[in-house]
Amino acid sequence: MEILNNLEPKEVWGYFEQICKVPRPSKKEDKIIKFLMDFAKENQLEANKDKSGNLLIKKPATSGKENLKTVVLQSHIDMVGEKNKGTDHDFENDPIKPYIEGDWVKAEGTTLGADDGIGMAAQMAILTSDKISHGPVECLFTVDEETGLTGAFALESGFFDGKILLNLDSEDEGELFIGCAGGIDTTARLSFDKENPPSDHKAFRLFVTGLNGGHSGDEIDKGLGNSLKIANRFLWNINEKYETQLSKFEGGRARNAIPREADVVFTIQEEDTDQLTEYFNSFKEEVKDELKVTEPNLDIQLEEVEKPDFVIDEDSYFDLTNALYGCPHGVYGWSPEIEGLVETSTNLASIKMEDEERFFITTSQRSSVDSAKHDIASMVESVFRLAGAKVDHSAGYPGWQPNTDSEIMKITRDAYKRLFDTDPEVKAIHAGLECGLFLQKYPYLDMISFGPTIKGAHTPEERISIETTRKFWKLLVEVIVNIPEDK
Repeated sequence: MEILNNLEPKEVWGYFEQICKVPRPSKKEDKIIKFLMDFAKENQLEANKDKSGNLLIKKPATSGKENLKTVVLQSHIDMVGEKNKGTDHDFENDPIKPYIEGDWVKAEGTTLGADDGIGMAAQMAILTSDKISHGPVECLFTVDEETGLTGAFALESGFFDGKILLNLDSEDEGELFIGCAGGIDTTARLSFDKENPPSDHKAFRLFVTGLNGGHSGDEIDKGLGNSLKIANRFLWNINEKYETQLSKFEGGRARNAIPREADVVFTIQEEDTDQLTEYFNSFKEEVKDELKVTEPNLDIQLEEVEKPDFVIDEDSYFDLTNALYGCPHGVYGWSPEIEGLVETSTNLASIKMEDEERFFITTSQRSSVDSAKHDIASMVESVFRLAGAKVDHSAGYPGWQPNTDSEIMKITRDAYKRLFDTDPEVKAIHAGLECGLFLQKYPYLDMISFGPTIKGAHTPEERISIETTRKFWKLLVEVIVNIPEDK
């Protein structure tokens, strides 16, 4: 049974629900690519695919509008796959299950994929509409935006013709974005030796759950808790007080999400278990009190478990906990030009154990100033190099420098004012958009980014506002019908 068929605009929500049925985690986009290619074929639309999987679907101008400038509508087709603990969901094979709660559409126990499924749905609605009078339209669907902007990096010059691009990947209705931060990933591999657990030790497991998580760009300034930081703080403190050994430390999933959960197994001398429990209770209350406003659902649990097969060597334990404690996380600098805009930040994103031989730590840095982006990445690198880790950086991606004289910005701003009798905010965003990479291949592009309100992106709390989706659609149509002539 269709869940969203009574929502307006029907065409957008109808396509969004179809998209929810097609698995599309990052780097596993074959099914959604086939879905879009089939859609183009069924609607007799020209479609092209490049080597990386990016798609371009074209719609000719309506009669009498052939002389208007070609406009490119752009979204990404992949989604972040995050689920609540205990939720049985395979993102490579299972459909997302949306439901309605008040003004919000949510998903059952998982990320919804409104980022950027709603942009895709709007493109599909434009491509099939026979009620909109417009010039030539090109719809660009890029792959693997969430884990490295792979599609945007691989996009070749000449793949599309338009000189105006509407990026449909923003998450705050009423805000028009004309600039974004660039980013880079910094990863560290810290090897360890395995040892037998001490015979006079008992084993415990620490769980950190219930955090909001969130987008590491949009929500890095919200004071949200970081599960890795919390778990490591506990380990660091008990190792200062007692004789402990570490067996497991894992948490976080996506490089661009603030980590929500952590899972730690450690051992401690039997004679210190009572003191451990006493300290844990005070630690839990202390951290919950610190985060009571931003993280009211934080939960930290400690339980005794069977002794593990191995613990890591003492030096590696020391290096890991000190590096994680010293690794910066959060806002590093604010823009001196745009009030309230984060200029530079870093996210301690995840830690995993590879082949029971090493820890693999992922971090990501963002800045609207390229030199500051590399500076904060070097700061993170220095912390892990001091711990003896092997550190690597991704190629990174550029920011998008705002153009306050943009023609499409003025068209979109005026359209918003006409429709809703209020002025939108025109601003830059501290998140990575593909626009900076597009400019490298198409330096003449005039771009703007807008979208409906999406909260909790990259977490199972992701939700999209129904009312703002209606406004987003009206604005998109109004902009398209007001594209000027190509002189």
